[in-house]
Amino acid sequence: MLKILGRKTSSNVMEVLWLCGELKLKFDRVDIGGPFGGNDQPEYLAKNPNGLVPTIEDDGFILWESNAICRYLAAKYAPGGTIWPDDLKTRAEADKWMDWQLSVVGGMITPIFWGLVRTPAEKRDVKAIQAATERGYKVWGILDKHLAGRKFVAGEHFTTGDIPIGVHAFRWFTLVKDRPSMPNFEAWYDRLCQRPAYKEHCMNPLT
Repeated sequence: MLKILGRKTSSNVMEVLWLCGELKLKFDRVDIGGPFGGNDQPEYLAKNPNGLVPTIEDDGFILWESNAICRYLAAKYAPGGTIWPDDLKTRAEADKWMDWQLSVVGGMITPIFWGLVRTPAEKRDVKAIQAATERGYKVWGILDKHLAGRKFVAGEHFTTGDIPIGVHAFRWFTLVKDRPSMPNFEAWYDRLCQRPAYKEHCMNPLT
């Protein structure tokens, strides 16, 4: 059985759990990282030298990096489907938005999440949070423009491309209350919120 090493409150672990929910994959999960520790132990570092989560074990195959894990699981367990498209251009479009989360979205949302969730109010860097929020208006504006006439990031169907940015979208909509109107982005997020696996694995109290 697929084994997932990582605490469920990690955004990167959420990606993998959400995809497993979409694919209806059975798995065992072990709490690693954060308050549970264990990610600095030799046994874990032998599997993932970065000491980060998640790491998976699948039939003896060990893999880390959440986006790589999602691509692997989708390719193995959903070939020929909409989540992992056969069409090369559609798949590349999905891959592009997965990488956009790494290069653009993650760096924007992190100061907001850490500032408002993980930092006591008296120690918050208000200017850094505000700067990241204003950056978010531009970042999500890119996605809003792209989603005009599309239901999901790669077209009409939900794909792996929606997963990494979908995890961070929940944090954005939960933490940032004063937002400019972005109807396409908001409609896409509403569609994600209707997905049972997204509700179960991503729409949880922020800790």
